[in-house]
Amino acid sequence: MVPAESAAANELLAVRAAELYYEENKTQDEIGAILRVTRWKVGRLLAQARERGIIRIEIVHPRARRLALERDLSARFGLKDAVVVPAPADDVELQARVSEAAADYLVSHRPVPRLLGVSWGRTLHQVAEALPSGWSTAVNVVQINGGVSLSKRPGTAAATAVMIAQKAGGQATLLPSPAILERLETKKAIEGDRTVGGVLGMARGASAYLYSAGVADTSSVHVDSGYLTAPDIARLVERGAVGDVIGRYITADGTIADPELDARTLGLGLEELRNSTTSILVIGGEPKHAVARAIVTHGLCSVLVTDEHTARALLDDTDSDHDLEPATTASREDAS
Repeated sequence: MVPAESAAANELLAVRAAELYYEENKTQDEIGAILRVTRWKVGRLLAQARERGIIRIEIVHPRARRLALERDLSARFGLKDAVVVPAPADDVELQARVSEAAADYLVSHRPVPRLLGVSWGRTLHQVAEALPSGWSTAVNVVQINGGVSLSKRPGTAAATAVMIAQKAGGQATLLPSPAILERLETKKAIEGDRTVGGVLGMARGASAYLYSAGVADTSSVHVDSGYLTAPDIARLVERGAVGDVIGRYITADGTIADPELDARTLGLGLEELRNSTTSILVIGGEPKHAVARAIVTHGLCSVLVTDEHTARALLDDTDSDHDLEPATTASREDAS
């Protein structure tokens, strides 16, 4: 047994070695000479300092990743992959970081998705802007849900798909339809059109999907684009909606909040996301914690790109729910 005095002296020696190495930029040989120990002893002292928490190394670059959280998310929810970035205090900067992280993920993702299905919205447009020109080659993009704006404001759905495709030397195939139709008969007629049906068929064959999610409040792009009104959103919230994914409003348990509204929504459905081998969710910020949890815990994505606060909220929310892990993992394995 090491005497207490000796252990204390050894710890102080480790502290001094750490100070010389990290603060004064001394080499291990120089530290050994100063402390009158061998360079091998210096190496052991530095390792000891790291193990005991005397040294804490933090990577502070805005594009740094929180690898431990990524591992925990993947293990907890049966994800193929997770990307977690530091969360700044500013919400605008947070969205930019998450979007840049999604762009970085696309650039490095292998195999390259030759046909990429994309949704639309503010976050997806930021991802498109963050992608570098030449991020890949010959990647074609297909829109997976309607996005023709009904308001006087210009929509971003077509611009997003086109930008992603052009930066990869590919072509974009757009879905020439509103996201939500007023009448079910109109939606069925448009869906039965040969052009629209062909786009939807192509979308179902995409090798990967890229999408975000919106909150169930008046900040939604569906309100901004003229599809829904504030009273519509209020009724959805009364029905338990926590947000929308590819235009479909879901509850906390991952089910459709309003089947009648969903029947008038044009585009791919939840099952296409659930059954896809690569479905990439890009989401961040406290207002989206509830919808993020609904998507992740009910198998609607296989890859998650988010910020550290959202990641911790997802993990903390399920710490006391031991039934979630096996069910979620099983559903993801079945889907793949």
